[in-house]
Amino acid sequence: MTTKGIFRGLPWWVTWIAIPVLVLAVFGGLIMSVIGFVVSLVFKALLLVVLIAGLIYVVRKFTS
Repeated sequence: MTTKGIFRGLPWWVTWIAIPVLVLAVFGGLIMSVIGFVVSLVFKALLLVVLIAGLIYVVRKFTS
C-alpha cells in the first residue's frame, strides 16, 4: 500500500496539520538534538578557522 493510498480518504487537515504535529511531538526531541549538534559543530569549525587565521596573522606580523 502506498502513502497516497493511506492518505486518500482523510480530510486535508489530518494530512497537513495533525500528522506533522504528531511527528513533531514524537520526534521533536531527536530533531532538536540533531539540530543542536549540527549548530555546535558549525560553531566549533568557525571558531577553529578564526583561531587559525588569528595565529597566522600574529606570526606574520611579528616575523616580518
